[in-house]
Amino acid sequence: MADANETPGHIDLLRQAKSIALFDHPLSKYGPPLLLLADALLTSAIISKIAYTEIDWTTYMEQVELYVKGETDYTKLTGATGPLVYPAAHVYIYWALYHITNKGANILLAQRIFGVLYLATIATVMACYRRAKAPLYIFPMLILSKRLHSIFVLRLFNDCFAVFSLWIAIYTFQRRLWTLGSLAYSWGVGIKMTLLLALPSIGVMLFLARGVQASLKQAWMMIQLQVIIAFPFLPSNLTGYLSSAFEFSRQFMFKWTVNWRFVGEETFSSKEFSITLLVGHISALILFITTRWLRPAEKPLKELIGNALKWEEPLGKMQHAISIRISPNFILTTILTANAIGMLFARSLHYQFYSYIALATPFLLWRSGMHPILQYTLWAVQEWAWNVYPSTDASSMVVVGVLLTTVASVWWGTRRDFVNPKGEGGASKKLT
Repeated sequence: MADANETPGHIDLLRQAKSIALFDHPLSKYGPPLLLLADALLTSAIISKIAYTEIDWTTYMEQVELYVKGETDYTKLTGATGPLVYPAAHVYIYWALYHITNKGANILLAQRIFGVLYLATIATVMACYRRAKAPLYIFPMLILSKRLHSIFVLRLFNDCFAVFSLWIAIYTFQRRLWTLGSLAYSWGVGIKMTLLLALPSIGVMLFLARGVQASLKQAWMMIQLQVIIAFPFLPSNLTGYLSSAFEFSRQFMFKWTVNWRFVGEETFSSKEFSITLLVGHISALILFITTRWLRPAEKPLKELIGNALKWEEPLGKMQHAISIRISPNFILTTILTANAIGMLFARSLHYQFYSYIALATPFLLWRSGMHPILQYTLWAVQEWAWNVYPSTDASSMVVVGVLLTTVASVWWGTRRDFVNPKGEGGASKKLT
């Protein structure tokens, strides 16, 4: 029964607002472009009014300058803050920026380029959200992040290009353009190996959508692209390139960590803590793979593995039917969840890593099924924590706590997806 103080007009207005927020109204389609326009104005104001902060840009330019002068030994490409520790696609991107910005001197032009990159990234994210049928009410969270704007237009980090590549890959995967998606993803890995966190989910997605042999072809193509972009540096020092660009044993400094500060420096630096996080990461991935991501196959894991080892297509005649279930929502959910798991169990996150988290959080919180008010509350708390500088015990606890809550709630929220053993009507509407 309606409240006595509510008029029929008021009730109708609330209904229309709700339908707009859920993309159930003709006016809803104007929401994303209007938000993007507002963000463009905000980004322009930030570039004009807020001072640029030098962190790694000068180092990037110094490293590229050595490359321009003919140095191809990766171990000798160094700058003010240290040696080059990113794959070759990073070099090519900043080589282009080096020439466009007068050897890195024209910072304002660089900021404007990153501003365009930021808006292109937001537009791509919105397109991915729309294909996954996410509601309009979560879109404002995409454009309201202070830290995300800072990472793009005030810091000029290479993570911005890596993140853009990841979202282009997601969009093309959602369009079932598997080869383009694989190339975009591999290019992103060639910028920064952080994108490897999404690899387990992409492997599962390709396996379900394309089968074993086609998936292996996609994997081989990704590897070939890595070889191609690295080729100019391999003759000079193959080992040096691999150890610098893909240094998995890299030690992170406690003073810069955003996430695990609350455990203390002694624990943070210990081998036991590192092993614990690795075990946690692997365990979480196994949990999601076996109980969530492989569920569309409707076959026991043992049978799938057995068939694959016999070089048989594990899904057999069901391959086409299962492939159809690999919907835009499924693709976005699995890739973003794998990324969130990786961030949760990473020993050290720096501020630029928020670019991988901020654009995923609104969708994952919605996907968990929690109330919109709680979604915005967790988003706001997370945003606060990532804007505390330097990080504190309290802010780092919030960073880890929100990531843990996000991962756990997504696991719980997707428990009913594909529950029908015959595959008839078992898929949640969210996966359509």
